[in-house]
Amino acid sequence: MMLQPDGAARMPVREAPSRPGMVWIAGGTFQMGSDRHYAEEAPVHRVSVDGFWIDRTPVTNREFRRFVEATGYRTFAEVAPAAEDYPGARPEMLKAGSLVFTPPKHDVDLADWSLWWTFKFGACWRRPYGPRSSVGGLDDHPVVHVAYRDAEAYARWAGKALPTEAEWEFAARGGLDGAEFAWGDEFVPGNRHMANTWQGAFPRENLASDGWRRTSPVGAFPPNGYGVYDMIGNVWEWTSDWHSARHQADPDKACCIPRNPRGGPEGASYDPCQPGIRIARKVLKGGSFLCAPNYCRRYRPAARHAQPVDTSTCHVGFRCVARRANSE
Repeated sequence: MMLQPDGAARMPVREAPSRPGMVWIAGGTFQMGSDRHYAEEAPVHRVSVDGFWIDRTPVTNREFRRFVEATGYRTFAEVAPAAEDYPGARPEMLKAGSLVFTPPKHDVDLADWSLWWTFKFGACWRRPYGPRSSVGGLDDHPVVHVAYRDAEAYARWAGKALPTEAEWEFAARGGLDGAEFAWGDEFVPGNRHMANTWQGAFPRENLASDGWRRTSPVGAFPPNGYGVYDMIGNVWEWTSDWHSARHQADPDKACCIPRNPRGGPEGASYDPCQPGIRIARKVLKGGSFLCAPNYCRRYRPAARHAQPVDTSTCHVGFRCVARRANSE
C-alpha cells in the first residue's frame, strides 16, 4: 500500500472484464462503526467481508434512464400513494411527488427538518427540483428521488445487488482502517475539498466552496484508495440492511468476527415521529451535499442514517455490487 500526496491510500485495484464500470474489492477484516460520533454508529467492532465488485460511481441519470427506457419502470415518486397505506393522510396530499431541499432565508430551529424540506408534487428523478425542472445537463450526476424499491429494481435489472452496510463501509474506507474519513484523518487536507458537502451555516448559508450547491457530476472529486468515487458526500446511498438503533455487535468477542453480516431483522426500526404509520427503514451511508459541520457530520465511512423505505428525496441515490454468486 502506498500513500499519495493527498494522504489517501492507493491500493491495487482492477476492473473486472465482465463488469465494466466496477472495481474489485478483495475483501478482508476491518473495524466497522465509530465510538466517537453519533450513537447509532457504535460500537466499533471487527467485521469480515468476502470479495465483491462495486460500482466505481453512484448510478447516474444516464444509466437510470437506460433502465427506465428498457423496462418502462415507474419510480415510487411517480405513483400516487394509496390511501389505505397511509391512514389519516389528507386526500390532497395523496399525489405523486418527492421531498426537495428548500433552503430557508433566515436562521431556523435545527431540530425541525420540516423547515427546509418540502414535499413537491411532480418531483421525481426526471424533475429533481419540481415539476418545472429537468435532468437536462445532469446525465453524469447521481440519480436521485429513488426509493428503496427503485434502487432494488435497477440492481436486479443490471444483474447486480445493493451492498450490505458492511460491504459499503469496507469499500468506502479504501484500505484506511480506522481513519476518520475515506481519505485520511483531516477533513480538508491542504485546503482541498475531497467530497461534495455543505460549507457554511446549514440550512441557510451555502458558501459552495467546493464548487457545488447541489449534486456534482460523479468523479468530480478524488477517488479513495480503492479507486472508488463519491463514497462520501454528493448523495446518500441505499444499502440492503434494515436499520437498528445501534450496531448489533459485541466488540468484546474478538474470537467471533462476523463474516458478511446483514442488518436485521426486517422492520427492526420504525419512524417514531409517525406512530400511526409504521414504515420500516433501511440504512443509508455516505452523507450528501447537505451534510454540514454544524448539523450533520455524517460525511464519514462509519456514519449511518435510517431512511423509510417509502421515501425518496433530492439527496439520496445508490450504487450496486456484484458478488461471485451473482456475477459469474
